[in-house]
Amino acid sequence: MNKKAVMENLARAAYENKSFNGVWLYAENGEIVSKGALGWADAANTVPIREDSIFEMASVTKMFTSAAVMLLVREDKLNLDDAYAKHIPEYPYPDVSIRHLLTHTSGMPDDFSVKKWVSPIWENEHRIPPCSEILRFIRESEEKLDCVPGEKFRYTDVGYCLLAVLVERLSGVAFEVYLKKNIFEPADMKDSAIYHTRRDGRPSDRITRNMILDENGYVPSDVSDQTAAYVVGSDGMNGCDYLYTTVFDMLKWDRALREEKVLTLEEQRIMYAPMLLNNAEISGANDDDDGYGLGLRFKTEPEAGLVVRHSGGMPGLNTWFEHFVDTDRTLIFMSCRDYADERAYQTFVQGLEDAARGNAPKFIVSIEDIGIK
Repeated sequence: MNKKAVMENLARAAYENKSFNGVWLYAENGEIVSKGALGWADAANTVPIREDSIFEMASVTKMFTSAAVMLLVREDKLNLDDAYAKHIPEYPYPDVSIRHLLTHTSGMPDDFSVKKWVSPIWENEHRIPPCSEILRFIRESEEKLDCVPGEKFRYTDVGYCLLAVLVERLSGVAFEVYLKKNIFEPADMKDSAIYHTRRDGRPSDRITRNMILDENGYVPSDVSDQTAAYVVGSDGMNGCDYLYTTVFDMLKWDRALREEKVLTLEEQRIMYAPMLLNNAEISGANDDDDGYGLGLRFKTEPEAGLVVRHSGGMPGLNTWFEHFVDTDRTLIFMSCRDYADERAYQTFVQGLEDAARGNAPKFIVSIEDIGIK
């Protein structure tokens, strides 16, 4: 199979179906096999996306937050099974451990961070709350956990906000600074940083705008009436989002993992290990994944071996990073426009996945195509 041509054709077809607007990169043994950029970085279609365009990565950020926690374990500043409240005494749930937060098994309600915290503050006070303020909000809300810690896997951003606060408290420096000095610089990720572009401005003209599709066409998500309260209001959060990077820097991250530039292989194995729920079931296991480790989903496949990965999504944004641990492959894509056709988008994503594994992908199929048949 000519993977280069196959992936290019998939991306082109998805772009023509208005279901991909961004960049992709696929590498084997550190060598780029296929890469490219299609579409526009702005709503007016005046700034073409470049291969080195910088994208917000949304929840792909979580693996870097997890890596920062692992570095603090190495420094003997915490243990994964420590109660979070041991280090952050004002946190009101004494049975929640750091591991619970990393694995989305804490029982923390996710609407802490959206419906009840950031959006109302932006709408009512016209300010973007800093991540550290979440502790005060949690205390004042006096809400109970959704379940006993360790009982259920329930994906939530708020746990990773709390982990970012933990990194700052134990390291003595801002979360952004800690990741820069301890992760991005050792990995030579020169175009990577934690940014808050709605709060602090856009530090580079290579940063793309996330765009949603409404009745007027594509509109930046931070000005749309549909999404601005959440997108702007949450821009002070950390840990769960706000890594900005390129496909080339994410390839450097892949190499840094293999070459142990940031984390040892043993530390990585801890991140990829399954978390058992209180009933001994594997946390986060579903039809697509064997489980959720520390900031990463994982799956062992018959041919590809162990694969770890994470997706990212915000209004107008979809991202993906996949690290083939055993077969040394890497698949990355970033798209900064809502897809107009979910069927075409899903076919595109599955096609990239198939091609990376050496399987012939299906042609891009849109909802319109199904209707015609």
